Amino acid sequence: MLGSRDLKEVIEITESTVECPVRNCDEKVPRQRKVFRRQEQFKCPKHGIYISPSTFEYQDELDNILWQAPDDLDLFRQVKSVKRESRIGRDNSEDAVTWNVFRFLQKAKLLPELLMKLFGSPGRICEPMFWGYSEQEEDVWSSLHQARHTFETKAKLGSEPDLIVSCDKTLYFIEAKLASGNNTSLTSKNPHIKEKFLNGGNRWYSKVFDADFETVAIMQKKYELLRFWLLGTWIASALDLDFFLVNLVLSERERDIEDVFKPLIKESGRRKFLRMTWEDIYQFILNSQISSDERDIIITYFDEKTLGYDAEGRLRKAFSI
Repeated sequence: MLGSRDLKEVIEITESTVECPVRNCDEKVPRQRKVFRRQEQFKCPKHGIYISPSTFEYQDELDNILWQAPDDLDLFRQVKSVKRESRIGRDNSEDAVTWNVFRFLQKAKLLPELLMKLFGSPGRICEPMFWGYSEQEEDVWSSLHQARHTFETKAKLGSEPDLIVSCDKTLYFIEAKLASGNNTSLTSKNPHIKEKFLNGGNRWYSKVFDADFETVAIMQKKYELLRFWLLGTWIASALDLDFFLVNLVLSERERDIEDVFKPLIKESGRRKFLRMTWEDIYQFILNSQISSDERDIIITYFDEKTLGYDAEGRLRKAFSI
């Protein structure tokens, strides 16, 4: 895996070419525009990565994955069997960072402690589910499957939280952002989409939102958060659990997301929307009492993780640490 120590601080970008970002490599490839393409002409022949002006992608997505033990890879492949969309091989992939960080927390049995520190006691038994995959059920979590059918017109293409953590007292939906932001809008003109969101679950929408659908999904561009709040609160209510929708972001981004989203929803003592940062997790791991090779690996990962290159070809560090 390539980190900041392996990459050039600045790359040369011309109208027609982009140079390989790996230090001491003089290879150049044709410049990609608009859509990222995994084609041979854009691949560095020395390092086997597909290059664009802003990022790069590994030929094998496992090169972007930290944990390679048989049980890690077995779970990874099971998760991939239900995950709809994947750019895990790309340097700026939110999915890759989510997997690398939370799989470490799962393996180190630190996830309940993290949730307790940041949000209060979650309960002692917690099952993390990456992109809705339940290890216990060996499939998409049945509660998420039911919620998709209740509120969404195409259940197989339904909402896919980056991480669900189901504890004995609390349900967490964690929506992770790295290079992208929270602004998403409903673009489909199909009226049945809105109708099902509003009418599903005995008009559950009216019980958990203070703003109408158009305001949230279109004017405020919080369509993705709308879906996770709607489905998550409904599942938690059915299971008699408290619910937290957690927006996981970089410390320098989305600082006002709570001020923007909270007025649109109905919070209560049992359901809340909260912002969390990747840097919070880094500090938690740094201050943890465990000592292991895996802890050293994940700390180095945070230290050296990059987010590709800016418009001037300058390397962007992922985290403010």
